[in-house]
Parts: sequence; C-alpha cells; structure tokens
Amino acid sequence: MIDAPSPHAIAAMALTVIVFAMFVRNRISIEIVSLLAIAIIAVGLYFYPLPHSQPTDGLALAFGGFGHPALITICALMILGRGLVVTGALEPAAQVLERIWKFNLQLGMLVSLMLAMGLSMVVNDTPVLVLLMPIFVALAQRGAMPASKTLMPLNSAVLIGGMATTIGTSTNLLVVGIANDLGMPPMSVFHFTPIVLMAALVALPYLWLVMPRLLPDNSPELKEGIRRFYSHLRVTPESQLANRHFDEITDMLPDAFRFEERPAGKFQAGQRMLISGTHEGLESAIRVLRGQVAPAWVVDQITEQSRHKREDIQVVEMVVTADSRIVGRTLASSGIADHYGVAVLGVHKPKRPFADDVADLGRDIRIAEGDVLLVMGLSDGLEAFVAGDSLLQLEGVREMPRRSKAVLSAAIMFGAVALASVGLPWIGAQGIYLVKVPIAISALAGAILMFVTGCVKFDRVGRALSGKVIVLVAASIAIGRIVLESGAAGWLGELLASGLVHLQPAFVLMAVMLFVTLLTNFASNATAATVGTPIAFAIATELGLPPEPMILAVLFGCNLCYATPVAYQTNMLIMAEGNYRFGDYLRTGVPLVMIMVVTLSYLLVTTYNM
Repeated sequence: MIDAPSPHAIAAMALTVIVFAMFVRNRISIEIVSLLAIAIIAVGLYFYPLPHSQPTDGLALAFGGFGHPALITICALMILGRGLVVTGALEPAAQVLERIWKFNLQLGMLVSLMLAMGLSMVVNDTPVLVLLMPIFVALAQRGAMPASKTLMPLNSAVLIGGMATTIGTSTNLLVVGIANDLGMPPMSVFHFTPIVLMAALVALPYLWLVMPRLLPDNSPELKEGIRRFYSHLRVTPESQLANRHFDEITDMLPDAFRFEERPAGKFQAGQRMLISGTHEGLESAIRVLRGQVAPAWVVDQITEQSRHKREDIQVVEMVVTADSRIVGRTLASSGIADHYGVAVLGVHKPKRPFADDVADLGRDIRIAEGDVLLVMGLSDGLEAFVAGDSLLQLEGVREMPRRSKAVLSAAIMFGAVALASVGLPWIGAQGIYLVKVPIAISALAGAILMFVTGCVKFDRVGRALSGKVIVLVAASIAIGRIVLESGAAGWLGELLASGLVHLQPAFVLMAVMLFVTLLTNFASNATAATVGTPIAFAIATELGLPPEPMILAVLFGCNLCYATPVAYQTNMLIMAEGNYRFGDYLRTGVPLVMIMVVTLSYLLVTTYNM
C-alpha cells in the first residue's frame, strides 16, 4: 500500500502541471510565467517550509537557479558563441558547409545531422551545439534553410549522439556511477553504442525529412521590406574575378547577390561592374570576391581608426531627405568620404525602377530623395554624416566582424571545449594525466577571455544573452528541485513500481523509460537519473529481471529530452536563435520521444532476451 503524497508533493506536482499548461497555451509570455513560478515557490516555502527546513531555505531553493552552474554555463556559452560570430571565426567552416547546402539542401541537412551525431559521441553535447549553432545561423543568412528549421533537428541529433557513449553527457556518467554503487559492473565507453546507433538510424529520417516541415519559418530575411542595394564593384588585381569568365565564378556568389551587367570576355583588373544585393549578400560577395565597392583609401582609414580607437566598425542604413545636400549628386561627386570619413556601400531605390534613375550604368549612381544608403564607418563619422547632410538613420545598426581576432576567438572556444571534453594535463604522483574541467568553469573562463582580449565588448554583452532563456532556466531549476525535495518524484516512482508487477518485461522496461523521460522533460536530467536509477534497479530485483537493460532504460530516458525547452541546456541555447515557442518543442519533440522509446525498448528487449 502506497502512502498518500505529502501536501508539498501535491503542490509541487500541481505547480508543474499548471506552469506547463501556461507555457503551451502561450497567452502569457514565458518570462512572466517563469517569474511567477519562482515567486510562488519562494512565497509558498517561506510560509509553509519543507519538513526540517527553515523559511529562508525555501528562498534559497526558489532563487538558487539564478546562481546555478547550469545557468552560468548557458550564459557563458552564449558569450563564447557571440565571440565566434562577431569575429567571423566560423566563416571557413560555414563556406565548406555552404557548398554542400548549395549543391542540395537535403544532402546538406543529412550531412549536418550526421556530423552533429558523430561529434557529440565523444564531445559533450553543449560544446558541440555551441560550435555548430553559429555556423547554421550564418548559413541561413546566406540563403540556406532557415535557422528555425535546422537548429531543432540539429539539437536533437546532438542529444541522440550524446546518448551513445558513457562520456557523451554528464547524465550518462551519473547513471553509470549510481548503478556501480548499487552493485552493477562497470560499463565501458562504447558499451551500449550499437543499440543507440541502430535507434539513431530509425530516428534519422524523421529528423531529416519530417521535423523541418513541422517547424515555423522565423527567418527575418523572408519578411517584407528587405532592401536591395545597388553599387559598383571594382575588380582589383587580387580579386577572385580577375582574368576569369563570369561562368567560372557563379558558384561563388550568394543567392542574395547578382551582377546587373556582365563583361563580354574575362573580368579585367580596374573594371567596374554594376551589382546589387541585400545587405548580407553584398557583404558576403565582397568578402568572397575580394572586390571594392568603396574607395580603398577610406576603407583603410576606417579600419585603421577602428584599431586605434578600439571601436567596432558599424554598417547602418540612412534615408536621404528632401533637404539633403547630396540629392541629385552622384556618389563620386558628393564628397561623402572626404567630408565624414565614411564609405557608402550601396544605394537602395524604393520609389522607381533603378534603370530610370541612371542614364549611364558605367558612370555612377545618382542619389535621389527617399533613397536608402548603406553606410560603413565609426560612430562619430556616421553621426556627423546624419547631422551634416540631413539624413534619417534607420534602426538595426550592424557591426562589421572583427576578423583580426578570428583566430584568437576560435582558439579560446577550442580551449574551453578541450578542457571540458578532453581535460587539462596534470602532473601527479602517478605521472601525467588528464583532468576534465567542469563545463561551467571552462565556459566561464572562455567568456572572461573573450572580454579581456576584446573579441566580445563588455558593453555589448546584452546582445549575446537572452532574458527569456535566463528566467526560464532559473524557473526550471527551481521546479526540478521542489519536485525532488518535496518527495513528489519519489512518490511517482513508488506508484510506477506498484503498477508494473503484472506486466510483461518488455512493457515494464518501456514504462520505466517513459517515466524517466517524463521526469527529464519537466524537472531535470539529474533529477531523473537520481530518482530513476535506484527505482529501476529495485524493480529488476523484485521481478527477477536482468538489471542492466533496466538501468540502460533509465540512461536512455534521461537523454530523451526533446519535448520541452526546460529539459536540457542545449534546448535553451537554440530557443533565442530559432525564435522558438514552447509549442514548437512539444510538436516536434513528442513524436521523436515516442519513436526513440519504442525503438530503444525493442532493441533492449531483443538484445538481452527479456
């Protein structure tokens, strides 16, 4: 006979269900719901503390998530990822993957998923996702599949790969460690890898072909109002265009860029060609083709001043008003570079077809009222240009990548990942050996180095962090702790064990995996592992079943954290970049959970002849 749950356990379960329902309905923002959950736990435990605890202990439990290592890790990893983006460190890798994606989108998606699975088998899940996520955001900006359609499958592939080895995630190590304490023999690194790989083959078609179709397209590039800028590209002797035919360079061009005119023969050094493209398209094409759209001297001057002042180069959009001095002038005769030390990269013509405004495309572009200029420079020069020539600066200032620090930021990221996944060489009594550093420490150290070296500016750190993710992580940690410490998780485990006595072994194993999966998606992986492992061992002993498949059912269930953003920290990391809602995780994650539960249960039953 199972005792009734305590009032605290009932309240914890009720709060979990209510918060989950509010997340799914999405009528109140996630930030408000998360803060309300924290407040309810704090107030409730202050006036009705847990047995053998003080009211202040409840406050520590409720607010402890804001100082939890998981939240520190997530914030530090966001800063590391920001460092890779603003320095352009991942451009080479993005260009290689871009070629595959441009050849075939489906092939690019398949290669990406298999790469994510392979890496996460030997490197912790979180660093793998942090390395890959900025690459796929950049690919989306270059015309590949939208980030909101790739990041969720990519994250799921990382989680599946991390499930395949004992070192794939810290949760795996926790389950194996508890099992050893209970008397189970040790498991090698690849002890259960074949089972997971077979399940991954079953899940791969869903990740590859189905999940992207279930996700929304949140790409800002597809919204209305995207401007196309016109400019002249000068072919330099160092350019990729020099002495090549147009057909030879078509594969190098971004989708959001095109030549408005083409040479009769080969491109020649010094030649000027009319081009057009979006802001991102122009930047990408200029970088790849190594041509010039602005006078070289002003670009060099801006770059030198940026280094001297330690200030980021900005690219902004400005509207030309009727009172502006430059109306009716060409870019060459306007003297913008001479007066203000800024460079105009392109002109958008919103009112009329471009050809109606330019009599001779071989000359220069004449500026008219209402045109939008794409201008590069430092903040003081841009402000002087706006004030001096009666322009209106639009929102959405973008910073140019600080490519001089690209190698440095990549080295910092590599070092942070290596410390957490491989370890730090250490000399002890038994010689030289590797000591793994907790991901929270290595990520925080990497974030500090990003600030110290200037890869990430401290006053811009708010752009790297997401307030929604921060409060959601803190709330999920608080809910997980109250579910565990109130006895709700233990009571649910006892209820599960009492109902499995009369079931077949295959259904017992599946029920244990589903129970742990439920815990990991609503509480935490650590809670699921701590509660589920001894329960599974006890059930196996009671029913005379082999304990190893039951322990593996717990280990696999702890990793089936696809259905909610609070289930694992990588789920949180993709939330802001993909602009996902709670329902997106539920819609795509629940089918994947069911596929994996059924497949893994079948494989465990057949492998261990249960």
